Amino acid sequence: MAGPWLGTSETLRNPAAPLTGLFGGSFNPAHGGHRRVTLFAVQALGLDEVWWLVSPGNVLKPAHGMAPLEARLASARRQSRNAPIRATAIERELGTRFTVDTLRAIKRRYPRRRFVWLMGADNLAQFHKWKHWRQIAREMPIAVIARPGYDSAALASPAMAWLRRWRQRPGQFVSGAMRSAPALTILRFDPDHRSASAIRAHDPDWSRRYAPAAMRDAVTHRPVSPGLIKRGKS
Repeated sequence: MAGPWLGTSETLRNPAAPLTGLFGGSFNPAHGGHRRVTLFAVQALGLDEVWWLVSPGNVLKPAHGMAPLEARLASARRQSRNAPIRATAIERELGTRFTVDTLRAIKRRYPRRRFVWLMGADNLAQFHKWKHWRQIAREMPIAVIARPGYDSAALASPAMAWLRRWRQRPGQFVSGAMRSAPALTILRFDPDHRSASAIRAHDPDWSRRYAPAAMRDAVTHRPVSPGLIKRGKS
């Protein structure tokens, strides 16, 4: 039986299966900081690519000020140009409400890939509030990216207290977590102080520059048309 990291016996027989990072967020809007930290994770972990999961909504964030999904996806597509990054709205297609369900659905749909869940230290600080967060850690290895102002809270969080026993160095993480989860590594690099909230404060109407238009999803390759945005994600 395959372990939770590889997902299927087919992938177990194929250690060369693409190593894909999953980086979820509102991307309200996507910005250069998202791109920089993603490229750092690609290099640090030896990822083949990263999928930006542009969330239809986040139950832990207020709906007020949340731009339409199509505008956020368009901003993510712009920031991911010429990089091993794919911006996707696959969660809306899957119809999943919570991260744990999203990760399970993605693993079922793409059994020949290996996945790593990427998140910022701000998310680790509140990870214990997510639905079935321990099960998320059992689904795939987690790489936490340091973020200015959140590292102390992340390291002192209830989730970190539970995950600490599986913490590995980045090199160990790639080689030692191939067939098992939970596995955790914390990536540190020069801090990037750019934030979506600061961008919104400076330019609250940023989304108006992205006129509603049909797009093709970078992962599913299906059209993404303006439509009803469903809430959910944690």
